[in-house]
Amino acid sequence: MSMLSVLWEPFVTFGFMRRALVATITLGMGAGPVGVLLQLRRMSLIGDAMSHAILPGAAIGYLLAGGLSLVAMGLGGIVAGLGVAMLAGLVSRRTHLAEDANFASFYLTSLALGVLIVSARGSNIDLLHVLFGTILAIDAPALYLMGGITTLSIGLLSVIWRPLVMECVDPGFLRMTGTRGAVYHMVFLFLVVINLVAGFEALGTLMSVGMMMVPAATARLWTRRLLPMMALSACVGMAAGYMGLVVSYYFQLAAGPCIILTCSTAYVVSLLASPAGIRTRGASSPSRSN
Repeated sequence: MSMLSVLWEPFVTFGFMRRALVATITLGMGAGPVGVLLQLRRMSLIGDAMSHAILPGAAIGYLLAGGLSLVAMGLGGIVAGLGVAMLAGLVSRRTHLAEDANFASFYLTSLALGVLIVSARGSNIDLLHVLFGTILAIDAPALYLMGGITTLSIGLLSVIWRPLVMECVDPGFLRMTGTRGAVYHMVFLFLVVINLVAGFEALGTLMSVGMMMVPAATARLWTRRLLPMMALSACVGMAAGYMGLVVSYYFQLAAGPCIILTCSTAYVVSLLASPAGIRTRGASSPSRSN
């Protein structure tokens, strides 16, 4: 058996593998650019907090639908995620606490509430499905919704591109000039939430943020230019999704963790080999005399 047949056999033979592959490609295209902006805006931990904050809404949608319904879970997750984002922003403006501190408090509350809802009304299997996803059970309606979210995400990014980039460079500029920086900030948080929602059924609420942050960190090690960084982040996410599915198929492992670990492998390799990696920066730093 040739290497090419080994790499393509799972997707030629099984329809659920093809749907899973389309899902990972779609997630990589949408989540990669958003993850880059999250990192450049120094909001990486807020992105992780948002992935936990949407759990109560996803859990309620899961129980009301009686199973894995991306539409029901997505609507619940969007409401919960945006609710937490608005509460964190409101509290940060009314108190001396920073926004990331409020996000940490609210997301821990949301995480506990979501786990409590599922454990009280569902089973342990239900909880595992919500937390870790079932990418091999992706159906056609879920793919349509993922494709719509990715299209909406890329479209909105192109519309609010300039203010987002300006806020990355100088967070206080939009506020000083009277531009509606808070509006752009909320729109960006909306993009984060809907991309996390797109990863619900595939990777669950705990790992969906991995398709945002790890490829973005990998791309940032290879280039400092924004557009190539976004494109590379999307490509890393898509390639990791493909390789993770292949590894999970032949070694009979869980697909979601394999995808995220493949992303992490690309990140570690980049740390060692990229222009901004550990070895390069260590070699360029001046030696210290004793």
